Amino acid sequence: MKKQKLLLVDDDAFLRDMYAIKFSEAKFDVHVAESAHQALTTINQSPDFTVILLDMVMPGMTGTELIEEIKTSFPDMKAECIVLSNQGEESDINKAKSVGAAGYIIKAEAIPSDVVKQVSKIIGLKK
Repeated sequence: MKKQKLLLVDDDAFLRDMYAIKFSEAKFDVHVAESAHQALTTINQSPDFTVILLDMVMPGMTGTELIEEIKTSFPDMKAECIVLSNQGEESDINKAKSVGAAGYIIKAEAIPSDVVKQVSKIIGLKK
């Protein structure tokens, strides 16, 4: 089975590293970006991601703005954008889904191994 290629976008280095390890252990091909702009550069160089896991609150661009930019700049991209954030308000969740997020995971409510399971489930259902 081909590895699922994941781009993890979070400005928190500790969380980024922790999730990168968990997804690597789950046999994902993990790439990381610490900002939305770095994520867009990475996608531009290699657009064949299966999933883009992104934070809502980052310097320079919010998660929803990043999703909109990905959908506009890479219209043929098949990757599922999934939000992983501490922003748990209904309005945040609705806004993310309205711009095309395939899922929304609240960091405080899920341990890293659960996040891996939820992401796998979201992309598994869409295959």
